[in-house]
Amino acid sequence: MPFEHTQISPLQLYVHIPYCIHKCHYCDFNSHVRDVPPWADYEKALLAELSYWATQTAFQQRQLSTIFFGGGTPSLAPPQLIASVIEKAEELFSLQHDIEITMEANPGTVDIAAFQGFYQAGINRLSMGVQSLNINELQWLERIHSDDEVYLAFQAARDAGFDNINLDFMYGLPNQSLEQWQKTLDAALQFNPEHLSCYQLTVEPHTKLAVCHATSPYNLPDDEKSLAFFHATRQRLSKAGYQAYEISNFSKPNKHCRHNDGYWLYHDYIGIGAGAAGKWDMPNAGTHRYSNTRAPEKYMEQALSTGLAINSDENLNPYQAAAEAIWVGLRRKDGLDDLWFTQRFGQSIMDSFSVELTPWMNRKQLIWQAQQLQLTPLGIPLADAIAASVL
Repeated sequence: MPFEHTQISPLQLYVHIPYCIHKCHYCDFNSHVRDVPPWADYEKALLAELSYWATQTAFQQRQLSTIFFGGGTPSLAPPQLIASVIEKAEELFSLQHDIEITMEANPGTVDIAAFQGFYQAGINRLSMGVQSLNINELQWLERIHSDDEVYLAFQAARDAGFDNINLDFMYGLPNQSLEQWQKTLDAALQFNPEHLSCYQLTVEPHTKLAVCHATSPYNLPDDEKSLAFFHATRQRLSKAGYQAYEISNFSKPNKHCRHNDGYWLYHDYIGIGAGAAGKWDMPNAGTHRYSNTRAPEKYMEQALSTGLAINSDENLNPYQAAAEAIWVGLRRKDGLDDLWFTQRFGQSIMDSFSVELTPWMNRKQLIWQAQQLQLTPLGIPLADAIAASVL
């Protein structure tokens, strides 16, 4: 008799706001520059799509644990649009009493009035795309804000009532020294944010940066220097009281991003908006996932017509879904829990992937203890390679 998956994960909602004032040359997210975004139509499309998903069997009578407004630049949107989506979500779904509702914000697009509007709309966590506090680095990154605007925006957010704020930063920029990055980290800590995300610059295919780098390569750090940046970041933030609960994410106690952690825990999520993606567990232990049309105009046309704007979808069989769960789960400090894995996929991690995982364990880059599979300090920098070995 085939195994039937009956475990129901928490449910999350992702809302994509695709509009930006300027598309940075390194950005590979689904973002679009429009002189005057059609906010009213986009709001109607989001509500129509959310209403559609609320009728689907996979999501009926389920409680939302988190909501995340990403982009693009969600802080460009009118607070009323944000409020309408949250109100509709509450109408269609049961909301967890302590639900986390995050919005990404660009320091150059908000002031105290905007932050007050978002706070009143129901946002209780902000994620601010700072990237750097060095004016030369900000200019190279093509960010629209200055270092001074970061300080003003952060204080405005605090004044509006936000007590859970993440700051995004980027290291490994062309010609950036380790000393320069450490100065940025020290400056970031002066804000005393609840959460910090620190990523190495990646030259993503199909970006303007990739085209420029291919014709006239930038002086980017080699593997040895990248590792030095990585370890220096973890050491400095650990000393300041921030736990590295995921490879690139650091938080004060109990201030981790529950929404992003849900992705790494392989929770179900609804994605609405242009280019948004969603997934849900299937009864046979496989997974169904989908992604929406990326062009905002085409997305609105489809969503307003049928409530649905899927561009592509697929079913993963139980083996593929299990491999994907390991791929995302190993990013977490706590790794993967074998009891959960067995309940979800019908057999233990090592029964499923011992051939792929044992070599990494022999090299002490993975460890199995207390029924948890975790990366060791040696394995953390190799997380992508280790995860790819099971896919």
